[in-house]
Amino acid sequence: MQYQDAWSYLDRLQFFKIKLGLESMNRFLGLLGEPHRAVPCVHIGGTNGKGSVAATLLSILSTAGYRVGLYTSPHLSSVRERFRINDRFISREEFTRLTGQIRSVLGHDQITYFEFTTTMAMLWFAEQEVDLALLEVGMGGRLDATNVVTPLVSVITNVSMDHEQYLGDTLEQVAGEKAGIIKPGIPVVSGVTDDISRTVVEERCMRLASPLYLLNRDFHGRKTGQDSRTWDYDGLHRGHRNLPLAMRGGYQVANAALAMATLELLADHDLGTDGNAIRHGLETTRWPGRLESFTTVNGNRLPRRFLLDGAHNPAGVQALTDAIRTEFSFEQLMLVWAAMADKDIRSTLAAVAPLAHRIIFTRPESERSARPEELRSLLPADRQESALCVEPVDRALDLAMESASERDLICVAGSLYLVGRARQILLGDLVKTP
Repeated sequence: MQYQDAWSYLDRLQFFKIKLGLESMNRFLGLLGEPHRAVPCVHIGGTNGKGSVAATLLSILSTAGYRVGLYTSPHLSSVRERFRINDRFISREEFTRLTGQIRSVLGHDQITYFEFTTTMAMLWFAEQEVDLALLEVGMGGRLDATNVVTPLVSVITNVSMDHEQYLGDTLEQVAGEKAGIIKPGIPVVSGVTDDISRTVVEERCMRLASPLYLLNRDFHGRKTGQDSRTWDYDGLHRGHRNLPLAMRGGYQVANAALAMATLELLADHDLGTDGNAIRHGLETTRWPGRLESFTTVNGNRLPRRFLLDGAHNPAGVQALTDAIRTEFSFEQLMLVWAAMADKDIRSTLAAVAPLAHRIIFTRPESERSARPEELRSLLPADRQESALCVEPVDRALDLAMESASERDLICVAGSLYLVGRARQILLGDLVKTP
């Protein structure tokens, strides 16, 4: 099997739709020797912020000298982005070999794309004997393919409405699915707010005798000033002052605090970190496609400022609009927007559209993508005439760069699929190694 064969095989699995449940995962992993039981891990769930917490933990623990695996989803441009150990993505050779290994065990059994990539992550991390694996939940938690593990620490970042067609149409139902990653006796770190989601998490922790550590109750993170890039952490057992914060967005203080509390609990498992590792790790934390800003040039070699953010649900878009208002200066905002048809398009678009001087709707290559004309129809009547519908994504970006000046800001958002394709066009592939 060649790499292209492995990639094509995995890509065909996307025709098998989302399937929630753990029976097939447990069976597949059993046939492969249960690699997930050989890997100490942190399981990270919640609605928003999972990737940022994972990226922060990876950066700090790698700086401290540990071999740390990271499994996240979705990817921006290459499936290999989902599998990482410290700063190294899985190689083509490893990806191809593991695909063949899993395929030979599966035989004619059906498996979903996410079940396959989760199995590959478990196999690779066990084979590489990582000190710790950071596993991001794909959807929900209770029935997510990653929920076969018993972690050292469970993290639930927050809970808001998303994936209602799978997780339920009330906050209580969604919270119940997210809280499904909580295991008996395993400590939980969470940033859930004081609403029904917190009640659900607290009740499950109490029922399972799982210690619960809550943001703003048991530990705290606070920016040191309105425009400051530093923050203070008051933790479970220790505190730190004037810590650096590399990632943009006021909400990143909460994500960094969740990571810090998790680190304190990991110290009980011989995974300690000192102040130098923490500071350097925070300084070098990066999470591409999430409030990622840079300047590039168009065909006429004129500089254009970009902001890429994968916000796609109401809470994420609210965080994006808050950041645009408080952390970026510009003359005009040019919005390049796409969305998946199964998302809450109306409310997310209503939140961000008033900030834009011009909107360009486009469509990444995904069968779930909403048509640009459908998106435009959701705007108020007086905004529809000036909004443009342009496909494919590269043409939409060209038009945005032609229309904007160097004092303007081009924001690409609404879908990680759009952000992934735009980033690939503007900056190249994230995975650049063989």
